[in-house]
Amino acid sequence: MAMPGPRGIDTLRRVRQLFRDPSTALDGLHNSYGPISELRLGLTRIAVIGDPTLLHEMFSMPAESFRWGHKFNMVGVQFVVGKGSMIVSDGEDHHRRRSSVQTAFTRRRLNAWIPMIAARTDAAIDRVTRSLGTEPIELDLYPIGRKLILGITVHAFFGERLAERADEIGELYERPQQFIEAPAVKQMPHPLPFTARSRVRADGRAIAAIIDAEIARRRCQPTGDPFDVLEAIVNEGSLTDAEIRDQVKTLIGAGYDTTASVLSWMLWCAALSPGVWLRLRAEADEVLGPPAAAVTEPDPGTLAKLEYAGRVVHESLRLHPAGLVGARMAATDLRLGAYRVRKGTLVVWSPHLAGRDPGSWRDPLRFDPDRFAEMTPEQKALTDQAWVPFGRGPHMCIGFALAQMELTLIISRLAQRLDLTPTAGETPHPVGMVVNRPTGGAPFLVSARSGT
Repeated sequence: MAMPGPRGIDTLRRVRQLFRDPSTALDGLHNSYGPISELRLGLTRIAVIGDPTLLHEMFSMPAESFRWGHKFNMVGVQFVVGKGSMIVSDGEDHHRRRSSVQTAFTRRRLNAWIPMIAARTDAAIDRVTRSLGTEPIELDLYPIGRKLILGITVHAFFGERLAERADEIGELYERPQQFIEAPAVKQMPHPLPFTARSRVRADGRAIAAIIDAEIARRRCQPTGDPFDVLEAIVNEGSLTDAEIRDQVKTLIGAGYDTTASVLSWMLWCAALSPGVWLRLRAEADEVLGPPAAAVTEPDPGTLAKLEYAGRVVHESLRLHPAGLVGARMAATDLRLGAYRVRKGTLVVWSPHLAGRDPGSWRDPLRFDPDRFAEMTPEQKALTDQAWVPFGRGPHMCIGFALAQMELTLIISRLAQRLDLTPTAGETPHPVGMVVNRPTGGAPFLVSARSGT
């Protein structure tokens, strides 16, 4: 069966909207054409999929059914992260590169970062509270959370010494992150100087120099730290220095901006939903100890006890995934359900649509962390299929466990130590396709918790 979709001038309108206002465009395509739709522009075909059943079929297909090093990724993403990055690799190259990095993300290493995450979160909140007076002040918590998560990310990958340069690294990533979000026509390769692309190229060289210096340092002066990610990748020995550099660029770039955006959505959802902030606070008081004191030796058991915070993270990711879409190119003719997907089609799958699918979620637009509590086996199977903010299969986001750890600890400690009053009566409109951010950031009236 041929896929439904717009035709003629409506196709161009829908494609333009997809880049300018992706959430509205995705919702419109789904409402007009159903679980799968096709956009045709000349020889280019784009299949947009949001149906959980079809996504499950897609994720279950062999990796060889798709290509990630395709022409659309080469224009912008590959230019920023490097041609050796696992996220633009296929076949044996992808397997080798991802496997090398995966060995560095052991559960033991993830667990060892928990005290560091808690300490950095408290330090960030301390900086906020020092700026507060007796009356609430308006603060945009998006850049504050972004800086916190960048520091955690750099510390986890490079250690405490290089984490002191997190601000410098963040500035170098700023233009490349914006470049990936730019329209494709602005990402087209060219050799011209004094352009956005040339400036991004210069930033990339500066980032590469920092990473290359750290690789050389690990070889000449090993830290001996069993939890150092870069040293683990270097010692694993299957990647060239250029490949290591591209994986680290990817891990940092993909690891902090997306998580910071999800944190902003969490703050909006928790602050606007009656009772959620106070329930987060009550749980944190019970699990983490006195709000005015530092969290003492948090561990995996501590994290597991933050059950309600974990559900808040889960529900926020359902409604507001870090990216509205993912993309892969069909390497051969495929069949999804009753539909034929031709070879060369760019398959755009949407966790945004799957997370709002009315067949999978009761009252899907309502923020309700308790929907994940005490599910029947049938409900769990249905929602597991529809909850795909990190993707599935061999190309699933490699940092998903770290992101969930960070978000759970950060939202718990923020609720425990700060009072927030939203500056708007509803969540903002989303902006961005690669990174799904709330328009205007996360401005709140902020004060220190009474009695702390």
